[in-house]
Amino acid sequence: MAANIVLPRGLELTSLLGKVIPGQKVFGPELPDYDVLQNCLRCGRCLTVCPTYQETLLETDSPRGRLSLLRAVEDGKLPLSEGVLEHLYNCLDCRACNTVCPLSLPIGELILKGRAAYSARYGRPLWQRLSVDTFLTSARSLEWVMAPARIYRKLKLHKVVRPVLRFLGKKLSAFRVLYEMEMLLPEKLPSKPLHKTLPEVLPAYGERKYRVGFFLGCMMSQVLADVSKSSIELLRRLGCEVVVPKGQVCCGAPHEDQGNKPKARELARTNIEVFEQFEGLDVIVSDCAACSGMLKEYRELLSEDEEFSDRAKAFSAKVLDVSQWLARVFPGEANLPQSDACAHCTLATYHSPCHLGNAQGVLEEPKSVVRALPEVKLVPLKDETKCCGSAGIYNITHIEMSRELLKEKVDNILDTGAQVVVTGNPGCILQIQKGLKERGADVAVKHLTEITLEKLSTD
Repeated sequence: MAANIVLPRGLELTSLLGKVIPGQKVFGPELPDYDVLQNCLRCGRCLTVCPTYQETLLETDSPRGRLSLLRAVEDGKLPLSEGVLEHLYNCLDCRACNTVCPLSLPIGELILKGRAAYSARYGRPLWQRLSVDTFLTSARSLEWVMAPARIYRKLKLHKVVRPVLRFLGKKLSAFRVLYEMEMLLPEKLPSKPLHKTLPEVLPAYGERKYRVGFFLGCMMSQVLADVSKSSIELLRRLGCEVVVPKGQVCCGAPHEDQGNKPKARELARTNIEVFEQFEGLDVIVSDCAACSGMLKEYRELLSEDEEFSDRAKAFSAKVLDVSQWLARVFPGEANLPQSDACAHCTLATYHSPCHLGNAQGVLEEPKSVVRALPEVKLVPLKDETKCCGSAGIYNITHIEMSRELLKEKVDNILDTGAQVVVTGNPGCILQIQKGLKERGADVAVKHLTEITLEKLSTD
């Protein structure tokens, strides 16, 4: 009888014997779907690929452990506390667990929902509101941070500041964070962010075969402008008219990562509206793996938005990572080197960004492009899909864990004997550059479009 009584949400239902009836007891905005949490088999396959579990061997820092914490919260057995939140934020959001789950549960996405639920209930810390919500909303807003950084680099102040930060960082955590941030800056920054110099439409060279929308990421515009210049130049050479809409904003990945789903949805709506102004786009590409992954997730992010649900599906359906698009339109066999043992081959290895390989399932396309380049030999990288420790701002918020993962990644790179590491995400580029720089290793880190354009230009 008691089991058939319907009580208001949030109230605990007990049987006549005084036992708690199983089921969800706690409800609130952004909480993960309880039924999906229940589906976890606790089989342990995720333990074998989770970087944080491999480092700590703590169940609560494993994918299934984090899902168990979230289920305990919704069961009413645990409060949604800072202790629970700490384990949720220890996650890199690398999505490796998603790739091995026998039920294909969206484990990474469920953990992000747990972060968002905490933010919805208790608010967000001041540092997140100032940094992520203020400066990481567009390439234009990021200018407030990058303009001083350009002056800093131009005056070569790092020669004085870096040793001081390194010394003080051993004593005070605040200086340690500043040191890590300083080391992530590339040796050369663009004199102007790319979004300020690009026209909206760049014609194809020769006959136009495709009309391509180009999503210009904030970091790509401000920090790695030369990479996106290479991407656009390469697309134009391959017969693409490239459309770079003005008014596009951050993809929303940093905000979803840090538990601010409302802001991520706001940014998604803006980007959809901006690209809808241009008709006839065959595809929308991004040369930032985190951006292309997030743009594809707009369909889920806005699935309950009556006005934007269908528009988000149409938008996401057109999105490809630039590596996927290149694999479709690249000349391919016409440029294959005659022999893997060519005398002047550049030895290259490939690091798969988490949000490209794990989140999007794009594993072979980038490597197929590298293999098709003249005078390049691709050598395998051990654990190529394992996170390098960048993971958004994880390398700033979780320095020790990030450094352990970076050390392993650099060790594996050096073991290959490669002269070039090829990858497809700005965070990975900057992180791996930092690790190689600290080792004094003479190994270049290049985006896929950079090395492709270079080799085709010299062919």
